[in-house]
Amino acid sequence: MTGLQLNGAWCMYSSSSSTCVGQKKSKNGVIVKAVVSSDENSTRAVKALNEGKVKLGGSNLEVTKLGVGAWSWGDNSYWNNFQWDDRKLKAAKAAFDTSIDNGINLIDTAEVYGSRSSLGAINSETLLRRFIKERKEKDPEADVAVATKFAALPWRLGRQSVVNALKDSLSRLGLSSVELYQLHWPGLWGNEGYIDGLGDAVEMGLVKAVGVSNYSEKRLRDAYQRLSKRGIPLASNQVNYSLIYRLPEENDVKAACDELGVTLIAYSPLAQGSLSGKYTPENPPSGPRGRIYTSDYLSKLQPLVNRIREIGQNYDKTPTQVILNWLIAQENVVPIPGAKDGQQAAEFVGALGWRLSSDEIDELRSMAKQVKPIIGFPVEKL
Repeated sequence: MTGLQLNGAWCMYSSSSSTCVGQKKSKNGVIVKAVVSSDENSTRAVKALNEGKVKLGGSNLEVTKLGVGAWSWGDNSYWNNFQWDDRKLKAAKAAFDTSIDNGINLIDTAEVYGSRSSLGAINSETLLRRFIKERKEKDPEADVAVATKFAALPWRLGRQSVVNALKDSLSRLGLSSVELYQLHWPGLWGNEGYIDGLGDAVEMGLVKAVGVSNYSEKRLRDAYQRLSKRGIPLASNQVNYSLIYRLPEENDVKAACDELGVTLIAYSPLAQGSLSGKYTPENPPSGPRGRIYTSDYLSKLQPLVNRIREIGQNYDKTPTQVILNWLIAQENVVPIPGAKDGQQAAEFVGALGWRLSSDEIDELRSMAKQVKPIIGFPVEKL
């Protein structure tokens, strides 16, 4: 059984029934508590919040308008306070199951996520293999679209390195093909070979669609043209994009994606939680994030976070749901917030099925311009 906040109430539901318990002010201001039970039709109604699917770029791959990032799954070097244990594993499994339960089918991982050597940690792809296997045993028709990435390490040369890395990822995932394979970042050299490797992977049937990540406008256009000569569409460019990190708007990456019909996949859409309202100057995030999103920076961010919260209250939405909705409203954008547990995954679903007004979208952008953005992934400017 999983939970979802819907119209101000928390809904607990399974595959056959659902129950919502919550409170909401009536027209006369009286707070009314309500319990609403329903059958399988309500479960389908909840899933309908995903508003259908969108095609990634010019490919035939259809995904939900919101995905889930698996960067933290198995990680003990940046996330999870440098620890990974059974409790965190169960929480990640709940994040996966809750996402699939609610029709969110895009799960984004990478060969470098998690760890294959650190004590107690595990590779994210390996974890995802376990989650998919357990899910398919119970529900063979479960819709899971796996996206993973090639690490452009300096010693990896040529197109065959991409195909070999993908085959290794498929082995860890326990799959014969994945829905989306991406170049995680541009290489120091040999990028034309990497693009050729993506095309080879498509023609070999190892992947349904291909994309890039952290690519500048020029690199994006070059990759698009090189694949186009083989009749293969460039499906996506995954970049750091949030309300307070709008570099894709400023460096013309977003405009190029829109022009070419390439979907922009937004990672760190919540600015690693700093826009969620969870953190304050008195309560900054722990671990490495605390050195980035400092108390001083969070102090400057508070007026924006407070306004996000106020707008959310008008829709019975959380700050997280408002921020994700703001990104979706930019059009041609699929955010992939990271989910550590089922509660976070359920909250993400509440970003769908409604829309901020144009005035609210503009107001938030205007306020965000008063806050200096945190530096992103350095290679995105290459």
